[in-house]
Amino acid sequence: MENTKETRQYQVAEIQLTYKSNVKPSQRPKINSSRDAHSVLQETWDETKIDLVEQFKVMLTNRANKVLGIFEVSTGGISGTVADPKLIFAAAIKAAASGIILSHNHPSGNLQPSQADIDLTRKIKEAGRFLEIQLLDHIIITSEGYYSFADEGLI
Repeated sequence: MENTKETRQYQVAEIQLTYKSNVKPSQRPKINSSRDAHSVLQETWDETKIDLVEQFKVMLTNRANKVLGIFEVSTGGISGTVADPKLIFAAAIKAAASGIILSHNHPSGNLQPSQADIDLTRKIKEAGRFLEIQLLDHIIITSEGYYSFADEGLI
């Protein structure tokens, strides 16, 4: 028997981390309050969907609380959507964010957070602590107003 080494070639994906913004740092909105965050988020929300389907977005901020960008995590149905923490933090890490603001809409118009909303907020806050990415707020949006977890002492 001949002693031969089998040569194997593995094909794997190359991972690249890049973040490119077309917005100059001086032109990025600064978030000082839930009102500021709501204003920026409301501008990005599709008005035809806010009362129709639930969507989940995450606002990414730098150390100066200036907005790096907004990532749409998911779009669901009338009564819910999936907010995968891995996607939330993948976006935050890719943009080298120091802070995040979670946001989702309630098509029903009810501004009160569900227990699932509260549980997810706690889970993201804990994960963020480990990654040194601060959860600044979680904002529930409707076409008529908003609810801030930070303003209500839930962060």
